Amino acid sequence: MTSPSLPERFNFAEHLFSINTGRASKAAYIDDRGVLSYGQLQERSRKLAAALLASGVQPEDRVLLLMLDSSDWPVCFLGSLYAGVVPVAVNTLLTSEDYAYMLAHSEAKAALVSGALLPTLEAAMQKGPHQLRTVFVSQPTGELTEGMLELEAAIAAHAPMPQPAATSPRDHAFWLYSSGSTGKPKGTVHVHGSPWWTAELFGKPVLGLTEADVCFSAAKLYFAYGLGNALTFPLSVGASVVLMAERPTPDATFKRWIGQTEALKGAGGVQPTVFFGAPTGFAGMLASPQLPSRDAVRLRMCSSAGEALPGDLAQRFKAHFGCDIVDGIGSTEMLHVFISNRPDDIRYGTTGKPVPGYEIELRGEDGQPVAVGEVGDLYIKGPSTAVMYWANPEKTADTFRNGWAKSGDKYSRDADGYYTYAGRSDDMLKVSGIYVSPFEVEATLMQHPAVLEAAVIGKQDADGLTKTKAFVVRKGDNPVSDEELKAFVKERLAPYKYPRFIEFVDELPKTATGKIQRFRLRELEQNR
Repeated sequence: MTSPSLPERFNFAEHLFSINTGRASKAAYIDDRGVLSYGQLQERSRKLAAALLASGVQPEDRVLLLMLDSSDWPVCFLGSLYAGVVPVAVNTLLTSEDYAYMLAHSEAKAALVSGALLPTLEAAMQKGPHQLRTVFVSQPTGELTEGMLELEAAIAAHAPMPQPAATSPRDHAFWLYSSGSTGKPKGTVHVHGSPWWTAELFGKPVLGLTEADVCFSAAKLYFAYGLGNALTFPLSVGASVVLMAERPTPDATFKRWIGQTEALKGAGGVQPTVFFGAPTGFAGMLASPQLPSRDAVRLRMCSSAGEALPGDLAQRFKAHFGCDIVDGIGSTEMLHVFISNRPDDIRYGTTGKPVPGYEIELRGEDGQPVAVGEVGDLYIKGPSTAVMYWANPEKTADTFRNGWAKSGDKYSRDADGYYTYAGRSDDMLKVSGIYVSPFEVEATLMQHPAVLEAAVIGKQDADGLTKTKAFVVRKGDNPVSDEELKAFVKERLAPYKYPRFIEFVDELPKTATGKIQRFRLRELEQNR
């Protein structure tokens, strides 16, 4: 889909550079090392573009982007786009086997890698065929071998590329791999127009970001959610961004919230005004004894995505900080959020209403729209939809249907137009012939003061019938019995929904993004 707002010749990196020409001295990024201004971001990105082409990489070639969150990440991403090269942004927490698959699948001609991750990439290069010609290494930790260049030296050796590649809004811009929770990860292909749309439809009008904001995302840049939070949205309005290479633990997050890193203190005590997180992270922060006071932070708004946000969790966060959490749902295929609450219209416990510019349908097993209040499969249509899964026509055809994308989520819509999450399509349970949402039971369990986290799956009883089973993580040393929790849920939900079985565990299996992996719990149960 092309809009009159986008010219036939459009390069997303050039777009961001051009709208920020008047902010050359303003901080674009503050990472663990210091400040990168908007002027420096443009210059370094255009130099990197020249270095990529000089290395033999051609426009439309793919390059693997395997980097920790630092200012080098946006330089490499935008430099690639400027050159017409396609960066393939990948999760930094994967194994060498995963990267070996991605190298072969993407046919990447070069790699851009953090020094700390270079050994894993080298191991991947030994495991199978690849087409890498050059590896650019950011902050190398040792001697570089043949075919490897220090990123800083490569940038310094070239003049800025004078003009951007002559791309259009429909040309391939970058890939993001799906999480691969089942089967091999899918290379999701987005075009130059896609990020522009997410900023125009969600970042600006729904979140209301402005150049006065300082954005900080717990979700890393290699995720679709993090890419919008820490690059597309802030750079589209001239805001500043705080980046953090380490894992977003509560303590590491708090340190940035209160402006206590050396880089933030060196930048004049900068503190984030908008924080982007996920429900698991918010729960961990509220449970932390190091939780800062309301007066110690400058947060005006928080955003949540990745999985549905329990209303009780959001209300406890607001009670402490006086700050709303705007919950929404997005996907790698749609690039960012397409249903969301709004700062001036929040109904906790729901995901809100469709973002203007996106069409939403809930369909039943017969493919027809379901009635108000009924649970259906979520389909989305919008201008930021990915164009395909690379070299995977079967999955492409299954997900992208006549302009609609099937999300794999179950939702219901109430009479007021608010959408409520009912779980993943493959997580939904049918108990006594009625669908039960694992999330609804989990959210209810988490209202109990002794429960930190919960995950619900189906378990067959002695009669072979599916009943609900909850895996529960207690909060601290709070004692609570399974019978007490069962009674607690029965008082709040329909009787058939309470968990017939409860098992207390120390932790729940999760993806790198913090999403609960219920399929692992199902495997555990089946193997007993």
